[in-house]
Amino acid sequence: MSSNDFITLFFLVAAVLIFFQLRSVLGRRTGNEKPPRDLYTPRDAAPAEAADAGKVVTLPRRDTTAEDEDRFAAIDAVAAPGTPLNESLRALNKADPSFSPKEFLNGARMAYEMIVMAYADGDRKTLKNLLSREVYEGFDAAIGEREARGEKVKSTFVGIDKAEITHAETKGSEAQITVRIVSQLISATYDKADALIEGDAENVAEVNDLWTFARDTRSRDPNWKLVATESEHE
Repeated sequence: MSSNDFITLFFLVAAVLIFFQLRSVLGRRTGNEKPPRDLYTPRDAAPAEAADAGKVVTLPRRDTTAEDEDRFAAIDAVAAPGTPLNESLRALNKADPSFSPKEFLNGARMAYEMIVMAYADGDRKTLKNLLSREVYEGFDAAIGEREARGEKVKSTFVGIDKAEITHAETKGSEAQITVRIVSQLISATYDKADALIEGDAENVAEVNDLWTFARDTRSRDPNWKLVATESEHE
């Protein structure tokens, strides 16, 4: 073995010994090691958390005054402040915070058209879903009498000119709202021989109705049902 080979072997053995010594020291856990530091956590985060430990954080109270004002503003838009109707609608809104006069009137318009056309067509299924039991029985009886005579109604719904709330009250948990509806309708009734016996098949007639809708404010069902009808003659 040459002197160069001997020197190379010497350094190789020395390197191996040094490696095992370092491993025996660096790889040994003593139980006193500090946990690894989270580089993404600010240095003062831990002291701050410790200082806040045990404290109760009080959430800010909701300012319901602004919400009430918004809801009452919607009511003031359909009923003058200080009037009995305004007070009744505010009381209804307190019993049912989801109540919106605008949305109610939109629903009343749609229900009115559906009921008028269902009555003309003799559609009892649609009527049963929109009317109270007492009102449905009256409509059903009228349709039955018309069918027994062999009569049929042809109607065309033109549109609604006006829909406004005229009365509101809350009886216990039941809310009732009366709406004055002015509509345009073409309606003609024919006998079994197709002879016109009532109405007009061509001219548009103005119809003025007072309809009262009701719902239980404690119910999860948001739908209103028609509980009373009255024709308004001017």
